[in-house]
Amino acid sequence: MRIAVIGGGPAGLYFSALMKQLDPNHEITIWERNAPDDTFGFGVVFSDETLGGIEHADEQVYQRMSEQFARWSDIDVSYRGEIRTSGGQGFAAMSRKELLHILQARCLELGVTIHFGQLAPEVAELAATHDLVLGADGLNSAVRNQYADVFGPSLDLRHNKYMWLATDRAFEAFEFFVKHTPYGVMQVHGYPYSATESTFIVEMHESVWREAGFHEFADREFAPGDSDEKSIALLKDIFADELDGNSLLANNSRWIQFTTVRNRTWRHDNIVLVGDAAHTAHFSIGSGTKLAMEDALALAACLHENDSVASGLEAYEAERRPVVESLQRAAQASLEWFESIARYTDQQPDQFAFNLLTRSRRITYDNLRLRDDDFVDAIDGWYLSTQADTVAETPRPPMFYPLKIKDVELPNRVLVAPMDMYSAVDGVPADFHLVHLGSKALGGAGLVMTEMVCVSPEGRITPGCAGLYSAEQERAWARVVDFVHGNSASKIGVQLGHSGRKGATKVMWEGIDVPLETGGWETVGPSAIPYGPGSRTPRELTTAEMDEVTAQFVAAAQAAERAGFDILELHCAHGYLLSSFLSPLANQRTDEFGGSLANRLRFPLRVLDAVRAVWPSGRPLSVRISATDWAEGGNTIDDAVDIARAFAEHGVDVLHVSSGQVVGHERPAFGRSYQTPFADRIRHEVGIPYGVAVIAVGAISSYDDVNSVLLAGRADLVAVGRTHLWDPQWTLHAAADQGYQGEGAQWPAQFRAGNRKPPTGRTDGPAPRLQLIRDTARPSEIRRRWQPAASVAAQERLS
Repeated sequence: MRIAVIGGGPAGLYFSALMKQLDPNHEITIWERNAPDDTFGFGVVFSDETLGGIEHADEQVYQRMSEQFARWSDIDVSYRGEIRTSGGQGFAAMSRKELLHILQARCLELGVTIHFGQLAPEVAELAATHDLVLGADGLNSAVRNQYADVFGPSLDLRHNKYMWLATDRAFEAFEFFVKHTPYGVMQVHGYPYSATESTFIVEMHESVWREAGFHEFADREFAPGDSDEKSIALLKDIFADELDGNSLLANNSRWIQFTTVRNRTWRHDNIVLVGDAAHTAHFSIGSGTKLAMEDALALAACLHENDSVASGLEAYEAERRPVVESLQRAAQASLEWFESIARYTDQQPDQFAFNLLTRSRRITYDNLRLRDDDFVDAIDGWYLSTQADTVAETPRPPMFYPLKIKDVELPNRVLVAPMDMYSAVDGVPADFHLVHLGSKALGGAGLVMTEMVCVSPEGRITPGCAGLYSAEQERAWARVVDFVHGNSASKIGVQLGHSGRKGATKVMWEGIDVPLETGGWETVGPSAIPYGPGSRTPRELTTAEMDEVTAQFVAAAQAAERAGFDILELHCAHGYLLSSFLSPLANQRTDEFGGSLANRLRFPLRVLDAVRAVWPSGRPLSVRISATDWAEGGNTIDDAVDIARAFAEHGVDVLHVSSGQVVGHERPAFGRSYQTPFADRIRHEVGIPYGVAVIAVGAISSYDDVNSVLLAGRADLVAVGRTHLWDPQWTLHAAADQGYQGEGAQWPAQFRAGNRKPPTGRTDGPAPRLQLIRDTARPSEIRRRWQPAASVAAQERLS
């Protein structure tokens, strides 16, 4: 093959070296516009996983890199004058300049041609004369820009300002310095990369940056290679304690904002993008160099394994894209956490450190325990000290602490999320509902929520939806409630709602959101706008009909009280009637119920006030909201904060934070615990100030995630849905798996004999004792700091 590589950074160099090893007959030429010694940035960090791949792919490159590594396993979080350390992480870092020298030398040894200080010929020309063109030309990729209509780039410029610096102090660990300054919160991401120097990235919100006056220093053109010396001088003063008398080192250092790069595709004919040209991930989650070298390895392997360039590039993107997108989701969560760091600065040091370490949702409670038992023990002890509703003397998993809301005490923090079953007859719940909800209560959940219970026949979503508008329905629900109360410690809540424009559809397994062909009914909404293509067009509600609907909610709430429900929740999410009034995509009224958010809130608040007036004051009242419409022009999380605040001011006790399902053309960003950041923000901006409990929900399926959400302070309760369909006893099994026994997870007397996980498969009995002295070291006892002096001495002894 003839291969043209545009960009002589780590991606282009490493790919070229790997391809030459796979076939020395490849003719590979690199064009790099900078000189061989030009480099920007300081240290680069690698994970053990990435290093393992490099070692297997090119042992010589790995060996030369390993001679330069600074290695450590600790993370220090410095916050409010205190330091919390978590060990067992495993890091290796080195100078970016040294890495480039190693890769340059390796390419030259293998016969790769490198043109330094030269711009590459036109991409079209290279594509015509070469079998493959590699676009490895970084964030501002000319290759990507030239074929933007094909690659479909999306460039997301973020809010924080940051500057890439170094210091001549060798840190012993990965350092997060969170600094409260007169201007606001600033943070440093620092780590050693040699025996004498460390990377020192300063980051802050743009508002803090302006308050400190940095914008005045940055308000000029910088020549290539120039640094913002005035800003650096001020930073040295601000971080004098952290620098401890050492200097700040600059290298083309100036204020920038992170840009998240995504592309619809990474390939066009025989042209392919790698590294920052294809994608970026925030530096707080991992280095771009690591990602770029992983790209290079995967691309070289896929080209070698396939019989054509086209199939090789297709295989590369199919293999690599899911990995990158997963990392980008984690990086997005991490960068947004740092953009919002001021939200968490009232947290105590233990919780703040745990919150920071789990910010991306990739590191979790159990994951940290595997790495450093003592760190998590300390967090558990702190969390126990905050639990006013328990008399426990020893820590337990966070999910098993009780929570009292008004006069109702939940035995633990786990909810069975509302899930439509579409199995009622004429709105009457039957034996199915008794078994479905009863089994979840017997399974140990602290709170079991019904599906959306509709307030009128025409308020049903489907003919199979349950209601609470007749005496027969009330009696049937009372039977379910009595079973839960009589046979478990669980509480049970009812979710009241009206389908609005999403009504008169088939049950889910016959066609979700598909209108009934026969036996349907007229649907209503705030405006005559259908939910999506093929949906019925609703009739716009009149103000008189709003009064009727309000009365229906009131009657259903009174029936719910008589039936004995512990908690009532209004469904103001997912595009049903009350939710559709909140969304500008569904509500385009011109009267006092449409237009501004304050107007769009009028009807849902009217219903809430009417229900609150009849619902017992000692029982909690909850509202479920969609935190974003996931569609252009719809509600965003900023709107959701205002909506949540309005509900809190009108007396709700719980905010249940979901998202989407408001319009048919939504584009959700799915992923593990993907809705938790919405709950997190609403809890800190509304829940804590107003004394309202917040529920997180959405793709939370492990007890590890539940514990992580609670410990970090992202929610007060966690709703788990589909996982309870998989395992009705999920909460009790989670307790058994964590070795917890206590009032937070009470096994029914009839089930108590099964409270230990049964063995599976064959066992050969206890293993023989084959050690004279047992290895009893715990992860926290083998914490590792970077000790450059000791490393140098060891190398001298070896030589």
